[in-house]
Amino acid sequence: MNVISEAITWLNDPLNWTGPDGVFALTREHLLMTLAAVVLASVVAIPLGVWLGHSGLGRGAAAVIVAANTTRALPTLAIIIILATSGLFGDTATVIAAAVFALPVLLSTTFTGVRGVDPAVTDAARGMGMGAGRVIGRVELPLAVPYVAAGLRTTIVQVVATIPLAALAGGGGLGQIISLGFGTQRYGQVLAGGVIVAVLCLLIDGVLALLQRAVTPSSVRAESRAAARAI
Repeated sequence: MNVISEAITWLNDPLNWTGPDGVFALTREHLLMTLAAVVLASVVAIPLGVWLGHSGLGRGAAAVIVAANTTRALPTLAIIIILATSGLFGDTATVIAAAVFALPVLLSTTFTGVRGVDPAVTDAARGMGMGAGRVIGRVELPLAVPYVAAGLRTTIVQVVATIPLAALAGGGGLGQIISLGFGTQRYGQVLAGGVIVAVLCLLIDGVLALLQRAVTPSSVRAESRAAARAI
């Protein structure tokens, strides 16, 4: 029996889908870890990106963005190993590592969205007597929502694909299927686990694409289509 046949057999076995160690339970744990990592990254990256985009610091803001992006050169697995050696194992280490991985994307897209708001619009808002907080909350942030949504979509899919590394540090999620398959030399199970993760990423990306379209103003979508036709 080749690996593909073994994978199909594994996927067709109902016992692999139910129970505390089944696909459904592991998927739930996988998604909860993803949510925790994205929320942790968002709490830091989105407010910082809004402030940098609004403040107009110029080179200073660019330096912060570049510094954040340099963290992407550090492999997530390396962060997990560093945390594990310091006493943080399992889900906690993976969530923190995934959050570090997610932060630069959210920071860059949020900064780009706020920074890209037409200065004439913000000047008009200030001319109407709006303070900095109201300008951010009622003008800049709503106009930056499409960029933030795009950043969240990219980040969430990337984190879903990264969370399987948790199994290497004793964590949960769908990576357990792959890790157990390698440990028992059942490579059909490894392939099955990889297929499940890939399908999960595609499903989540599809749902998030619909949500991104829903929060993007029709005028922005029309401009994007016009730009695409011009190219």
